Amino acid sequence: MTAPESTASGTAPPGASGPAPAALTATLIHAEAERAEQAAAERDVLFADELLPGVGAQQLTLREGLAAGGSATFFTLMLLSSFDELEQATLGVLAPDIRDSFGMSDGAIVFLSAASGAFLVLGALPMGWLADRRRRGRVAGWAGLAFSAFMVASGAAANVFLMFLARLGVGVAKSSTMPVHGSLNADTYPIGVRGRIAATNGIAGRLAAVLSPLAVGGIAAAAGGSEGWRWAFFVLAVPTAVAALFAFRLPEPPRGQHEMKAVLGEVLVQDKPMPISIEAAFARLLRIRTTKTVVMAFAAMGFGLFTGPVLTNLWMEDHFGLGTFERGVYGTLGGLGVLAVLPFVGPRYDRLYRTDPARALKLVGLLILPVAVLMPLQWAMPTAPLFVVAQMLPMILLSSAFAMVGPVMQSVTPYRLRGLGSALAAIYIFFIGATGGSLLSALILDSYDARTAALVLGIPSTLVGSLMLIRSSSFIKNDLSRVVAELREELAERDRQAADPERVPVLQVHGVDFEYGKVQVLFGVGFEVRRGECLALLGTNGAGKSTILKTICGLGTPSRGVVRLNGKTITYVAPEQRGRHGIRLLPGGKGVFPGMTVRENLEMAAFQLRDATREHRDGRLAYVLDVFPDLAARLGQRAGSMSGGQQQQLALAMVLMHDPEVLLIDELSLGLAPVVVQDLLAIVERLKADGLTMIIVEQSLNVALSIADRAVFLEKGQVRFTGDARELAERDDLARAVFLGNRSLGKEGG
Repeated sequence: MTAPESTASGTAPPGASGPAPAALTATLIHAEAERAEQAAAERDVLFADELLPGVGAQQLTLREGLAAGGSATFFTLMLLSSFDELEQATLGVLAPDIRDSFGMSDGAIVFLSAASGAFLVLGALPMGWLADRRRRGRVAGWAGLAFSAFMVASGAAANVFLMFLARLGVGVAKSSTMPVHGSLNADTYPIGVRGRIAATNGIAGRLAAVLSPLAVGGIAAAAGGSEGWRWAFFVLAVPTAVAALFAFRLPEPPRGQHEMKAVLGEVLVQDKPMPISIEAAFARLLRIRTTKTVVMAFAAMGFGLFTGPVLTNLWMEDHFGLGTFERGVYGTLGGLGVLAVLPFVGPRYDRLYRTDPARALKLVGLLILPVAVLMPLQWAMPTAPLFVVAQMLPMILLSSAFAMVGPVMQSVTPYRLRGLGSALAAIYIFFIGATGGSLLSALILDSYDARTAALVLGIPSTLVGSLMLIRSSSFIKNDLSRVVAELREELAERDRQAADPERVPVLQVHGVDFEYGKVQVLFGVGFEVRRGECLALLGTNGAGKSTILKTICGLGTPSRGVVRLNGKTITYVAPEQRGRHGIRLLPGGKGVFPGMTVRENLEMAAFQLRDATREHRDGRLAYVLDVFPDLAARLGQRAGSMSGGQQQQLALAMVLMHDPEVLLIDELSLGLAPVVVQDLLAIVERLKADGLTMIIVEQSLNVALSIADRAVFLEKGQVRFTGDARELAERDDLARAVFLGNRSLGKEGG
């Protein structure tokens, strides 16, 4: 909790009266109310619409958009994604034949068919990680070749287990479509044609799906016999492999170039960016409200969306008595409506986005809403022709909406995280939606029929998904504003570094917001630390001092803002990677292994130096023992038997074994006697003399100011003062806030 502001000033907030506990309670409530108001204000702050990327831009035709990035990328990726659709439709059409060939139940074939979505999830994370780090054309090429190989394996499967393994490989290989293709298209082609790019890809995929029932049914019928279905997989694998070979030659565009051109008027090129942590990326992405709501919406719809084709084919065979070829013909006719409508959906989305992104996203939700009403009508049809006709409109609406999920995600996702952003969507959509839907369908089919399964899953899932998408439209402008703010800050930092490269700070924290759940504790925190400087981080209890240290060392991911080390962004870098680059944290409290000797503790600390030369390890140990002569005399003593001050020295010595570039110390003197604190301060002075850069969080104002060059004062999660440490000592209002705030509320928990 935050220390009362009135404690520092000597006055209570409005309405506070009575004895001290009551006044303190009123003050805390008042402070939390201020925090909530401030957080709400932050959410409501928007840039003008014309400043948002892609809004108000010049209208482009699809041909002009393709010419801007070159058509090779578009057509190659479109072919690869079309083959994904073709394979999925192939499995749907052939499901009854595969079931009969292997002697499977209806529930088992539905699970095997839809569970490829779960298998896709296995590849989504590595594909997204590769898309954000590697040349994306090559990733798409290797994935396409693997996809082709596993299609052959599907056709050659001798039993259910081998078919399961082949489906596993297919799912992993096709997982490149959303993370890799989506990211590459977004960086290759202008924002103003993304809806049409997605719609055209949808048209190609739908065309493949429309033609596949007829083509697959024809191949199976031509091959003849109960095993004719295998030849469909063999034949379709060939063009997939050819398209994959073309992907290896695709150019790699600058990441985020179109957002940069729209917001900054130029493209910023980052030289050798730091590696991205999947955990940090997901933490940041799930704090983007549009992203979180959209992926949850499509995950909900996945319960009915991915089992639908298989349930439809089972129903047409079991209820209407249609064979493979007949199902293929009806499936082809059923998809023609989608081909007729998708060419209009993409342009409509682009026009709406160019004028109002909220209306564009709301359109996606409104497309899905009628499906909940139309679905029961479809499944009530008494004949196969009527069933197919009634199926067309829901298929049109769902396919149109699903085609637009890519442009929505690309618009609000930070450009460095586009691959992992699409991977996150794939995990929610395919793992939660497809796998959950397939399991529930299998359970329902064991007791009921395909129609019951389709209605029980489809109606609530489409209702929930559409309403969530409509709700998410109220978030998108704010999330786009954050994109603008981040790009502007990046440009300003680039210009500053170019103007004075010799004065780039070792560590920079800029505009950091941080939340624990729904409680925001940091608001736009920013400061810099110069090389060799000792910075004191002070403030009232609960002001966020420890949270800042966690953010710097990677133990927490901010919802907004940036952290840089030597001018390079490390906001999404894993803690262990930050440690390798020199950021080390000495946390408050016990930091040693009490059952081990001093020497064993230091050897454990040196474990990360195992790849270094023995001379380097011995040199670090000699340096540490020179800094801590008391420890040198106690190498054989068990750490738990030493005093608190000696254990704190050992904890600091263990950190110094890593030769840190930036040392973060949280509560160096907490709970220690004054004489022990003086010994520790002498050690810190030695480290300053050796040129070590440090940030020290201290409860004692006198201790902090005795060793600090500069100070940062935090209050209620905001920076209230940054400057020379002596200046802070002269500010009675701030100094008293530290002393009295600590005394009132005890140990800091921020």
